[in-house]
Amino acid sequence: MAYFFDEPSRTFSEYLLVPGYSDTNCIPSNVSLRTALVKYPEGEQPSLSLNIPLVSAIMQSVSGELMAKALAREGGLSFIYSSQSIEDQSAMVARVKAFKAGFVPSDSNLRPTQTLKDLIALKHAKGHSTIAITDDGSANGILLGVVSSRDWRPSRMSEDTPISSFMTPFERLVYAREGVTLSEANDIIWEHKLNSLPIVDASNRLRFFVFRKDYDSHKENPNELLDKHKRYIVGAGINTRDYQNRVPALIKSGADVLCIDSSEGFSEWQKRTLSWIKDQYGESVKVGAGNVVDKEGFLFLAESGADFVKVGIGGGSICITRETKGIGRGQATALIEVAQARDEYFKKTGIYVPICSDGGIVHDYHMTLALAMGADFLMLGRYFARFDESPTEKVNVKGSYMKEYWGEGSARARNWQRYDLGGDGKLSFVEGVDSYVPYAGPLKDNVQLSLSKITSTMCNCGALSIAELQQKAKLTLVSSTSIIEGGAHDVLLKDSNDIPKK
Repeated sequence: MAYFFDEPSRTFSEYLLVPGYSDTNCIPSNVSLRTALVKYPEGEQPSLSLNIPLVSAIMQSVSGELMAKALAREGGLSFIYSSQSIEDQSAMVARVKAFKAGFVPSDSNLRPTQTLKDLIALKHAKGHSTIAITDDGSANGILLGVVSSRDWRPSRMSEDTPISSFMTPFERLVYAREGVTLSEANDIIWEHKLNSLPIVDASNRLRFFVFRKDYDSHKENPNELLDKHKRYIVGAGINTRDYQNRVPALIKSGADVLCIDSSEGFSEWQKRTLSWIKDQYGESVKVGAGNVVDKEGFLFLAESGADFVKVGIGGGSICITRETKGIGRGQATALIEVAQARDEYFKKTGIYVPICSDGGIVHDYHMTLALAMGADFLMLGRYFARFDESPTEKVNVKGSYMKEYWGEGSARARNWQRYDLGGDGKLSFVEGVDSYVPYAGPLKDNVQLSLSKITSTMCNCGALSIAELQQKAKLTLVSSTSIIEGGAHDVLLKDSNDIPKK
């Protein structure tokens, strides 16, 4: 006879946090959102941690290189999507890793024989006022000079003027050699009153620029998630089909952590993938697995070697797995059970395996609920798809700006590997939709607003860390009537255009 769970499957919207005692130390500025990304033994520190508990989903419409840079700048992590060729995914990861904090690869380059007309066109295309002049016009050619906005005036110069006649030549440039630290480079900039400092190798090939404006930017982003070489930390998705070729390529390109991208993780396919990676690389390569929705699934992946486990099936806003196949579980119920299994496993083995809540987040307060229920960090798709940094187009739909957003199980993504059960290499039916989400602007502004809500709620619960929140949180189920009570009700809301101006 089939097994029946005693309790119904519940979502985040069916819970609220009950405030706890807050002393005078419970202010948002004292809250730490740092959290473990990968497993670690009791008494030790994890080899990889996040400064904020947010990662972007392994999706074509979410996690490209711009998202990876922007989210790492805020202290989170992106998993570059795997539903592309190994070469393209590896190149994307490599470009993120090449973006060393403060050391910017040049993407505006010309040859000295080109003209002012070419320079103007490049400036319009890229928007940059500092142009590197190299022997071959490439980003890593031999640096022959630099052109900045003070070197040319289109109103007084002919468009066919060769760049060589007005660039600042290499012999007059202040530059630094590759290997200089960011602190040393900034000292040179300030000492010589420069706006930019080119970094060249021993053969005078251009490697990077360091810009004065980036000094302030780094001061404004103290949570940047960086490796020991001051490069952004970035993750990458893999599948259970071509991992023997994809994993080595991603490791070579610099990926810091991997994650199996699959609709359902309680399978021999994932065990084989994890076993092969651990046999080849030991513990030097970190890889997450999932997704699961119960204790049994978590234990299977933890014992198979997963460095973290993703929780959630069918809860994503573009996922239709539940209505297509009748498989899944309410995200809150799944997370609570898996968190209990994680804690029991920790007590038994002394190994803490972080869990990632993937799906079901609709409102910002759901993030805090997920953390309180036991999640170490959250994987978000729709949330990040709305921002400037997602890879999709911004479009005007009936007068409102929207961003395209599609599921990996949709016909558009054609990511059959994510749903593969040893079949014939194609999607038999779709498990995701193609949609729009409201455009929300830059990532930084939105993430900081969401984090301010999380830290404020944590203070209401008397918690200054995620671990403390999970210990102190008191959660209550809410009725359908109290859900209505929780929003604005029994009033006539003013339209913002009707509010009198003072």
